[in-house]
Amino acid sequence: MTMDLAKFATDTGVTYFMISFTDLFGGQRAKMVPAQAIADMQKDGAGFAGFATWLDMTPAHPDMLAIPDPSTVIQLPWKPEVAWVAANCVMEGEDVAQAPRNVLRRLIDEAAEEGLHVKTGVEAEFFLLTPEGDRISDPFDTAEKPCYDQQAVMRRYDVVREICDYMLDLGWGPYQTDHEDANGQFEMNWEFDDALNTADKHSFFKFMVKSVAESHGFRATFMPKPVEGLTGNGCHVHVSVWDAPGDKARTNVFAGDGDGPTGEVGLSERGKHFLGGIMKHASALAAITNPTVNSYKRINAPRTSSGATWAPNSVTWTGNNRTHMVRVPGPGRFELRLADGAANPYLLQAVIIAAGLSGLRTQADPGKRHDIDMYAEGHKVRGAPSLPLNMLDALRAYDKDKALKAAMGEAFSSAFLTLKMQEWNAYVSHFTQWEKDNTLDI
Repeated sequence: MTMDLAKFATDTGVTYFMISFTDLFGGQRAKMVPAQAIADMQKDGAGFAGFATWLDMTPAHPDMLAIPDPSTVIQLPWKPEVAWVAANCVMEGEDVAQAPRNVLRRLIDEAAEEGLHVKTGVEAEFFLLTPEGDRISDPFDTAEKPCYDQQAVMRRYDVVREICDYMLDLGWGPYQTDHEDANGQFEMNWEFDDALNTADKHSFFKFMVKSVAESHGFRATFMPKPVEGLTGNGCHVHVSVWDAPGDKARTNVFAGDGDGPTGEVGLSERGKHFLGGIMKHASALAAITNPTVNSYKRINAPRTSSGATWAPNSVTWTGNNRTHMVRVPGPGRFELRLADGAANPYLLQAVIIAAGLSGLRTQADPGKRHDIDMYAEGHKVRGAPSLPLNMLDALRAYDKDKALKAAMGEAFSSAFLTLKMQEWNAYVSHFTQWEKDNTLDI
């Protein structure tokens, strides 16, 4: 039964709703709607001009309506008179095919038709900076090996405790928070869920972290590489596939044992082929999982001050080893370590499902398992593709991958490539100090 948002407002004391959708660049867009008007908005949607956001539209396009999904409604723990609700974008009675949440919903339905239900958990890393964004907020956070630093996490206890308390109240099941490998960097983990729920939570988490940080006088950023020389913000995704959604799930279809390239690490034959799809499409996948110019300062970075980037640089998989693009830390799941903090929460989940389904349908082989330290001995691996060196290479790889483009949807792929190429062209047109420093006296 669909929740009545007007009744929800009456029962909870909510006076305003933020009807929110996420555009192609991961920007969260919203309209604030008084509770008195929410009944009509729940039925008809809130109107937006798509061209005014990062969607491939013109000023001449009709109104795009964001129709709230009441199952996602969250009363803001830090401002309880306001509720956030994720929305699905519609234009002239049809789903907007390029809208990220719609892309994910369609792929989830495709997987369900084959009896597959993807569950994921994300590890969203972020920095706490000064309000200007030019310095780490904690002047005492200077350790060469800052990961798990007890004193550093306690100096930002008020921020991380508040966020964790809110996740507990929301029933997300947060289970650990730590200071990460860069000075000023943190990670908070909560329980895995169906892919759409994870994407909605991931989207809300970013909004919540930024809001709480601002209330404490800091600036939170998920930028892939906000500080030169330090470890970047990853967004690792743990993936498993089940025979039913939600609490109905009984069997993890990835779980297995035995011989073969993945059996010894606990992945079934279907788990092997799903992983094979990730490996097969990895270079194109990077356009979605690593969607900014800055992203490639993280995955192609030199050694950081802590001694390791903790990011992959080639297309390899392994057992429980954090130097590869994919690791299988235990039976029945794998961890994709490619994505970074700029990844769109909905497109991140969508492209994993798209690549995995492609792998299942073609019975893709993930290739040889490598257990070496890729940072120290990666040069010994033969035949493993390198990841794209920059955003342009990633976009070209995506454009060439006809199977992945089709799986993500031609309307989405065309819109994404159009806007991202505009972004790349704007970047290369930008005149920098580096050019003067290196060319002025040539």
